[in-house]
Amino acid sequence: MQNLPEYIDWFRYSSSYINAHRKKVFVVLLPGEALEHPNFSNIVHDINLLNSLGVKLVLVHGSRPQINGALDAAKIESTYHKGLRITDADSLQIIKQIVGSLSIDVEAVFSMGLSNSPMHGADITVARGNYITARPLGVLDGVDHALTGVVRKVNAAAIEQHLLAHNIVLLSNLGYSPTGEVFNLSAEDVATEVAIALHAEKLIMFIPQTGILDGDGEMVSTLSPTSAQDVLNAVTSKQENTANGVAQALTAALKACSKNVPRSHLISFEHNGALIEELFTRDGSGTLVSKENFEVLRRATIEDVGGLLELITPLEDAGVLVHRSRELLEAEIGFFFVIEREGMIIACAALYPMDEHCGEIACIAIHKDYQDTGRGQDLLTALEAHAKRSGMSRVIVLTTQTTHWFLEKGFTPIAISELPEKKQKMYNYQRNSKALSKALN
Repeated sequence: MQNLPEYIDWFRYSSSYINAHRKKVFVVLLPGEALEHPNFSNIVHDINLLNSLGVKLVLVHGSRPQINGALDAAKIESTYHKGLRITDADSLQIIKQIVGSLSIDVEAVFSMGLSNSPMHGADITVARGNYITARPLGVLDGVDHALTGVVRKVNAAAIEQHLLAHNIVLLSNLGYSPTGEVFNLSAEDVATEVAIALHAEKLIMFIPQTGILDGDGEMVSTLSPTSAQDVLNAVTSKQENTANGVAQALTAALKACSKNVPRSHLISFEHNGALIEELFTRDGSGTLVSKENFEVLRRATIEDVGGLLELITPLEDAGVLVHRSRELLEAEIGFFFVIEREGMIIACAALYPMDEHCGEIACIAIHKDYQDTGRGQDLLTALEAHAKRSGMSRVIVLTTQTTHWFLEKGFTPIAISELPEKKQKMYNYQRNSKALSKALN
């Protein structure tokens, strides 16, 4: 196997994610576009893996392109209002046929167990039922949506019984009324309301692109509710994002977040392994919407010593940083700031007071996977702000390999004799470090 050492390392580190995901409820939206994509078989294999690892799964499948095709074949025109299909009685009969057929097909792929496939030995039971109570959407802006509905209630208790039995629950975009009517729903609406009702840990939605793109066309890896609303405005301004479900998915993620679903993930159904990459790697593969701050710059604590050692040891071995023992780090931990991402220390720096007017910035280290991402500037800004609050009027730095970086940040070279007296006595002439200084205005 190629890259075997990397695979072994990844497999070892994935154990923390496996432990975190076990027995948690994930609601997964599979839009109709995903069901007919060639990569769908790989998605099924990845869902099977999650089930094998003890994740409780509710799958919600859509049927947008399949319904469009069937209605076109029947010469029934599809009418929309604000992205929602207006469903008349003739359309609903075709929609029921399409949705029923798709549900059966999804059940079939989860029943496979060929000995030479990832499904071998899976023995998955898929449960379906009338777990979604719906009501008519009614008249909006003067437009009667007829048999288009919205979720009124989720029978969470019935779904939870199946999840406790280690079954996968499969839902569609149809809902049922107490009077025996059937309503055509938005699959995004169903997935969101189910995630809220079950207090799911995650709402995972497959979309046709690798995450959400901002107004400049750049992929956004993480969004807070506030920033997601800004991006949503850019997304909904493009008609294609409503046609392919991207706008609806991001809207659903925002609603789920507002109703205390901790994390919503938007990932590509075209990318092989997107689900595994999103759930079992630190940086994921798509866009994450959450109230939580997944990366924080803060003061270091004694619990961070192990992470700091792991971060700075390679730089010490390369001669970039001066060696610090665990004992010294523990004694000096109060001088350090760190950037933590998903429980991992990815960057650090320290500010040592030289005298009441001057501090030394030292031990700036960035994890190799996060270099050239602006984190060094973030740390420098935090240290300079802390120095100002402490009454310092300047900061100094000694460096052997990053002189130009500090020059670009406003530092100027100084002679060793211009260093604070305390630092002059500690200066290591063998390292021959360059000294720089910056006034704090």
